[in-house]
Amino acid sequence: MQRMIDTYMDPLSIGILIVSGVLIGTISSMIGVGGGIMMVPLLSFFFVPETQQAVGTSLATVVVTGIVSSINYGRKKVIDYKLAFMMMPTVIVGAVLGAWLTDFISSEGLALAFGVLLMYPALMMVSGREPKEVVNIFKKPSKTEEKTESQNQTYSPIKIILIGTIAGIASGFFGVGSGILMVPAMAIFLNVDMLYAVATSLFVMVPSAFIASFKHWQSANIIFQFMGLLAIGIIFGAQIGTRLAMKIPRKRLRQAFGVVLAFSGLNMIWKGISTLLL
Repeated sequence: MQRMIDTYMDPLSIGILIVSGVLIGTISSMIGVGGGIMMVPLLSFFFVPETQQAVGTSLATVVVTGIVSSINYGRKKVIDYKLAFMMMPTVIVGAVLGAWLTDFISSEGLALAFGVLLMYPALMMVSGREPKEVVNIFKKPSKTEEKTESQNQTYSPIKIILIGTIAGIASGFFGVGSGILMVPAMAIFLNVDMLYAVATSLFVMVPSAFIASFKHWQSANIIFQFMGLLAIGIIFGAQIGTRLAMKIPRKRLRQAFGVVLAFSGLNMIWKGISTLLL
């Protein structure tokens, strides 16, 4: 049965959520990260009483953004459907498991864990890299790399199972798009071209995020009023971000936002630790 919480929305809160959604959608489309790493801290700090509710609401919103992004990438024909359908079952299983685990971990413990997770994209952005660019640390770029046709590759089933399951668990548990782990993993361990990795990850994310969201809905962790307002803003923001991407120095934007993410992550870590110690 759904737990009831006060979801009365005053005009100021409605405006904040929509504007936040626009900013999140704009920044996400420009710096290549999932909106969950921004939505969870926003909801947790200002709108919902428990981190699980922030995670569930964020994950449900990721479904909408994933669909919109997949449509755009599909039109550009850069989704590796072969790899996507091979990885999709493992991501779905992992996402369900991750969402299920939230019922057994305290809100404080989840806040601490999510704060630690935020450090990864934060450090990547502060260094001037996108999360997907971490692959450059591990391998030397090839002159013919950009011409690689990902669809013609043969993939290791074991690697696909491991990558998909781990990424799915992170998605369902933390309420973020599985791409934060799946994109660099596909590039590093499956040698997938980066553009195909990003597009394929977004496509795979949609059904897994939907199923994990359903589990969160059963646990009363989705606040649909917040989700709808954020989704409206994010859809518009994604369009704005695509148009502005070529006009604003993305490296500087990533670095500035990396500082914001690091601050949010440290605050969530402090929140979790201080509450657990009291």
